[in-house]
Amino acid sequence: MFGLFGKNDKEIQELIENKQYDELPTEVIDELAKDLIVTTESVLSGYTVDERLEVISAECVFGMNIFKDFFAGIRDVFGGRSKSSQKVLRDARHTCLTELRREALMVGANAVVAVDLDYSEISGDGKSMLFLVTTGTACRVTKN
Repeated sequence: MFGLFGKNDKEIQELIENKQYDELPTEVIDELAKDLIVTTESVLSGYTVDERLEVISAECVFGMNIFKDFFAGIRDVFGGRSKSSQKVLRDARHTCLTELRREALMVGANAVVAVDLDYSEISGDGKSMLFLVTTGTACRVTKN
C-alpha cells in the first residue's frame, strides 16, 4: 500500500516501527494520523484527557510568486476572489496541520487540542511570503 510514496512497504514499516515519523512521506502521515483528533476546542466533549504531553508547533513558509501577487493586486482593484491566493492559503493550512500531526505522533499523542493557526505575511523588495504557525497541546485521550 505505501509503496506508492517513493519508499517500499518494508522501508515504510521499519520507519513506523522505529517511530521515525519525520522521515515518512506526507501521505503516510495522513494515513497514520487519520484517527488522531485535531481540534481548536480546549475541552473535548466525550473524551477524558489522560495526559497532556507537551505544546507542539509546526511552521510553514510559502512563496506567493510574482504572478499570483500581480493578479491578486488586480483583484484588489476590481474586486472578486483570488483563487490562486486561496489555494496557497489552503495548501499552507493542510501542510501545517500535517506537520502538527507528525509532531503529535512523534510524542505519542492521539489528540491535539487548542489548535491555533496564525497567518502572517513577510514582504519586502517586491516579494511576499505567507508564514503560518500552528500550535496545539499534544494529549493522550480516551473516549468516555
